[in-house]
Amino acid sequence: MTSRYPLRTIGAGEIDAWARMVTTTYGQDWAEGGLRNAAVSLDPSRTLAACDGADIVGGASIYGRVMTIPGAEVPVAGITLVAVLPTHRRRGILTAMMRRQLTDLYESGGEPIAALNAAQATIYGRFGYGLASQVAEIRGEKRFMALRPGTGVGDGRIRLLGREEALPLLEKVYDTARRGGVGWVDRTERYWAALLADHERARAGGTALRFAVHAEPGGEVTGYALYRSRAGTVQVIEVAATTGPAYAALWRFLIDLDAHTGLAYDGAVDEPLYHLLADPRAARTTVLDNLWVRLADVGRALAARRYAAPLDLVLEVQDPFCPWNAGRHHLRADGGSVTCDRTRARADLRLTSAELGAAYLGGTALSSLAAAGRVEELRRGAVAAASLAFRGERAPFHPSGYAFPAF
Repeated sequence: MTSRYPLRTIGAGEIDAWARMVTTTYGQDWAEGGLRNAAVSLDPSRTLAACDGADIVGGASIYGRVMTIPGAEVPVAGITLVAVLPTHRRRGILTAMMRRQLTDLYESGGEPIAALNAAQATIYGRFGYGLASQVAEIRGEKRFMALRPGTGVGDGRIRLLGREEALPLLEKVYDTARRGGVGWVDRTERYWAALLADHERARAGGTALRFAVHAEPGGEVTGYALYRSRAGTVQVIEVAATTGPAYAALWRFLIDLDAHTGLAYDGAVDEPLYHLLADPRAARTTVLDNLWVRLADVGRALAARRYAAPLDLVLEVQDPFCPWNAGRHHLRADGGSVTCDRTRARADLRLTSAELGAAYLGGTALSSLAAAGRVEELRRGAVAAASLAFRGERAPFHPSGYAFPAF
């Protein structure tokens, strides 16, 4: 079926036609703002188009990024703008695009993992993606959100800056913060341009972005908050800080903003904000899926990260979608030394690539997956040992900053 819709990369002059297909699929108009940001960040050489004759009827793109993982950083293929026109659904186009991306990554020796934010949580598991991190939708009434008495906010100062003055300061703080945050990715100049473009159509009735920057008495910038006002609510887009007092000071600033009754922020499931509040119930939370991870090359991916405890384990991996990953992998970790090699030894655990993707960032416990019947223990104690070693210090979180495209 998919031979009727050959896949190819797009040319630089086809971005508009390709993007019109995406916006049509998403039920949007092709206009200034929104997907127009893709023109400054899209890489045509990594953007697939499915064609029906001369028409583009489907597509998917990759942003090459660097992601912080437990104990290391690794190149990651950020999958974004996956779309198939409603006239061409159920014809195998999505499956063909997913297989082409992963095959290209493996055969080229490219990024060992792929990751994405899913528009629908039921789509990508069948392609071997696992739910690796979650997001907490935090909503609160500001009158109840006072900080705990005695909370240290330091002696720094917060200033509201314009975009051009703020940008180099944001970049520096973010680049420091991301190295300690599992699931965070680097941001190139093109990505910052897309994130901060702030076209009026993309504001959904809110104000322009505000840039609150925190600096120490000596002038060192240690944090920032991006926010806008919408219908009496402070919509917090992103908070990044390199010190605890700067983080607390920024939240005190956001909570104390006049002429607003509500506050909204999408943060980590273990967001420190909860522990700053005198009344933790003042921050109501809904937890949703955040980042889905796929190991394009199991051996390289598992050897790239570090583990919380020594590990000597044979994994029997089932992966019909990417058959090169199937088989037994001997994972050995001791401090900074990690190897993952093919083996014929008896397996300790049996699982699919989706479970490995879910556990990869340390946020989803293998023991929880085993309790759900998704990991089979073949040697007693193997689940407990693996679960302990894979877990991270903090819950992984992927701050997208409401950027569109999402990754």
